[in-house]
Amino acid sequence: MQILVNGEPVATDARDLAELCVKLGFAEAKVATAVNGCFVASAKRGLTPLAPKDEIEIVAPRQGG
Repeated sequence: MQILVNGEPVATDARDLAELCVKLGFAEAKVATAVNGCFVASAKRGLTPLAPKDEIEIVAPRQGG
């Protein structure tokens, strides 16, 4: 299926947000996630199914000044 991840088109066979995070290399990373503009807590990612054309945001904190 085709989805958008951080504004970029991505083809994936991930069934849920947790699986997508693993496939994109964010499995162990501390990130914030949202699906179609709604925040998804890390504990709920495995319960959040993905559908074609979903818009996913994955944001990692950055240090600096």
